[in-house]
Amino acid sequence: MMATQGQVSSGLRVATAGDNAAYWSISTTMRSDNRAISAVSDALGFAAAKADTAYAALDAVIDVLGEFKSRLVMAKDEAVDKGKIQKELEQFKQQVQNIAHSASFSGENWLNTDIANIYDFDLNKASSLAAFIRAGSGGAAVRAMDFHLSEVSLFNSTGGGLLETDMRDLKTLGGLRTLYADPYSGSDSTVYDGGLGSGWMYPNGAGGGAGSFFLNDFPVGSPLDFNVPGAQIQFTILLDKEASNPQNYTGAAGQIEELPGPYLAGHSKTITITKADLDAVNPGLGGIITTNTEFAAVLNSLLNAEGAYVSASYGQYVPYNSSNWVHDEKRMSISTQQKHPNGSYVEIAGLSSVGVGLGGLKEASDFGSRGSGMELQFEDFIVHEDGDNLDGVEISFGFSVNDAPATSHSFNRTYVNELFGKDSGKVETAEEMAILLHSLIDADWPDLIIEATPAGTVMIKSDPAVDRQWGSGTRIGFDTVRVNIEPVPKIDFLTIDIAANPDKVSAYIDYIDIVTERIIDGTATLGAFQKRIEMQSDFTGKLMSGLHKGIGRLVDADMNEASTRLKALQAQEQLGFQSLQIANSNPEAILSLFR
Repeated sequence: MMATQGQVSSGLRVATAGDNAAYWSISTTMRSDNRAISAVSDALGFAAAKADTAYAALDAVIDVLGEFKSRLVMAKDEAVDKGKIQKELEQFKQQVQNIAHSASFSGENWLNTDIANIYDFDLNKASSLAAFIRAGSGGAAVRAMDFHLSEVSLFNSTGGGLLETDMRDLKTLGGLRTLYADPYSGSDSTVYDGGLGSGWMYPNGAGGGAGSFFLNDFPVGSPLDFNVPGAQIQFTILLDKEASNPQNYTGAAGQIEELPGPYLAGHSKTITITKADLDAVNPGLGGIITTNTEFAAVLNSLLNAEGAYVSASYGQYVPYNSSNWVHDEKRMSISTQQKHPNGSYVEIAGLSSVGVGLGGLKEASDFGSRGSGMELQFEDFIVHEDGDNLDGVEISFGFSVNDAPATSHSFNRTYVNELFGKDSGKVETAEEMAILLHSLIDADWPDLIIEATPAGTVMIKSDPAVDRQWGSGTRIGFDTVRVNIEPVPKIDFLTIDIAANPDKVSAYIDYIDIVTERIIDGTATLGAFQKRIEMQSDFTGKLMSGLHKGIGRLVDADMNEASTRLKALQAQEQLGFQSLQIANSNPEAILSLFR
């Protein structure tokens, strides 16, 4: 009965280890765990408060930047006093600073940070308790959720905040791309604002051209009259012969145009122009050529079948940028159509005439260029860290030779470090750049030669022992070069000054667009973190409730059953007491029962 009284008074059927050692041990451990989970719940509430504070501040900053941009757009008007607008901009700057500095909760500020390297994954994170875990083996662990402050920090003591200069400048990526001041319609480019200046980065590449040369002396005003008996022009056309480095280039340019023997001699044909040829093209000429356009048509009637082409479509707009096209009456050009194996060459030799002028023809020759090779102007670069991306900054690009389908390639900081056994992410020499490109491209392009040159550049070309193609149609190059963190701002928000730098208003507008987008992205990421905290808080509350119920099932007494049993035991006890009282008061009566 004492045990039952204990259950009723305490509400527990397992109050001590003696009641049930296994259940008591489990319940005691789980009560301890529940208190730990309660602490986690408090920590989640603290994290939610910090995230809410930062979110509200970022939202306010986005609004201020919108006003800031509107003033910059206004400053594009030459009639506006930029000095007065700058005064407004200074107030907006101060407001942004005030918002960032005041976005603090319990002394912790996610918008105004003090991080030695804000791009470092381990240094830039803010952590909050997220879970207390009891493993099946009995061990306990605490889990945290991390938020990387590089996503939202506006100002950092060592730089790199969203409104400060981003130091992660990859420049030309070792020569994969080149900076141009102006964009070109229809060309792939990315906006760049870095140590090399501001403009657009274009992928590097090269293309070959067919052998050709100009004929600049058609005799305007002196017709070519083929009606003279025996009148003719005669010459030999030689097309598409091969040679190694025919222009005698030096360095990488010469290496690109090297071609192993044996060499094809090309296609040769003697051409004779007579009145019959003019009549075959246009009887209306009457055997007389008066313009370079007419002469080009006659030449093409004889040369096209051999693999050459003559053009007289030259001129210029007068005045410049007008629609008034003025034909150049003197200029023509002749080029190979590359119909004879792989060469690209054109030559006029053995030129002579009888009874008529030469019409501006001359003895000359030209080799085309081999476009399936190029030289990268290497400069060292660092593939930097990138916040919560453990592999660092991501670079991707396409590559193609001779218009074959482009292949896609990519690398990051981890890739560079593993390739060279480093921890800096730096590609320091042309030799390392050649190794990097080999590692990325070789599998898809086994017939490439990639070498560092003595001049510190990198030469890339198709192997001429395999690819003898020359001239027009030969190409090599990169495309769609992308860096996942670009465009990176190289302007500091607090240094914007349109009064001192009126020529930079457009650049400032572009900068505000870039940083606003980055802050919007950071705010979105913070919003997702807030949602995660909310979900984890809800789960933690449900977990605590579940644990409390589970403990109760193990150790709580069934009060109805215990009370009923206690009443029965008390009734038995009372009956026993009454029996003893009767026996003690009349012992003779009791003894008579045994006689």
